[in-house]
Amino acid sequence: MNAQNILTDISALSRSRNRASDDGLFLHRAALDEVQDRLSLVNRTFNKPAIVTGFPQVWGDLYPDAPVVADTDTLLLDQTAHDLVVHGLGLHWANDPVGQIIQSRRALEPDGLFLSVSFGGQTLNELRACLAQAEAQITGGLSPRVAPMAELRDIGGLLQRAGLALPVADSVTLKTEYRDIWHLMRDLRSMGEANAMQSRLRKPTRRAVFNAAGQLYQDNFATDTGRISATFEMIFLAGWAPSDSQPKPLRPGSAQQRLANALATAETPLTD
Repeated sequence: MNAQNILTDISALSRSRNRASDDGLFLHRAALDEVQDRLSLVNRTFNKPAIVTGFPQVWGDLYPDAPVVADTDTLLLDQTAHDLVVHGLGLHWANDPVGQIIQSRRALEPDGLFLSVSFGGQTLNELRACLAQAEAQITGGLSPRVAPMAELRDIGGLLQRAGLALPVADSVTLKTEYRDIWHLMRDLRSMGEANAMQSRLRKPTRRAVFNAAGQLYQDNFATDTGRISATFEMIFLAGWAPSDSQPKPLRPGSAQQRLANALATAETPLTD
C-alpha cells in the first residue's frame, strides 16, 4: 500500500479510541444488538467464533470465550481456525477494507460465516454538509473532516471481491438528537470517532468556521424541539467461506419446467 492510498492515521485513530468513554459507545451497543439479532436467524451453532474490533470492552460480550483481535492492517487470526468471524464497527476506518475481509475469510473454515457492521455513507451527512459550506464561506477552501464512507450499493461488492459466497448487504439508519453542533462533536470524541484521517488539517480550525457551521446546522436540520438531528447509517455485510456443500446456481438453460406453466399464464413468443 503506498502513501496515497492511506486513508487513516493509525496512531491518531488509536489515540481517539483511547479517549472514548463508556457512555459514548451507545452506537456500538446498538450495532451489537443488531448483530445478535442476525445471528439468531442463522440456523447454526458457532463453536469457534472470533471477533475483530477496536472496542473489545463492548464486542467481547458477543462471545465471552472467543478471541478478540484488533482491527489492524494485519489481523492476528489463524487460517481456517474459526466458523464465525465478526468484524465490529471498524471497517470504515480500514486502509484496505477488502484486505480485512479477505483475511477474515481466510480465518474461516469452509462454510464459515463472516459478518461485519460498519458506518455507511449517510453517516453524519448533515455535519459534513454544514462544515463544508461554512469552511468554504469563511476560509475559501475545504479540508477533510469526516472520513469518506462507502455507500451500500458499493460496499456489498466487497464480499465477492474477497471470495465470499452467498453475499448479503443491508443497512440500518439511526437518528440521534443533540443540543447543538458542539454537543455532537463532543459525543463523536467520546465515541472514539474523532477525525483520524491521514489528510486532516494539522492546525486548529478557526472558531468562526464552527460557529457558522452550527448556525447552518440549526437552520437546516433542527427538530421540532429545537435540537439538531444527526444520522448514523450502519451497513451489515454477511458472506460464507466457499464450500462444496453450499447451493450452486443452475446452468443457464437447465430448467425442467416453463415459467409460463408455473404462473398459469399463456406464453407469448417474442418477435425477431
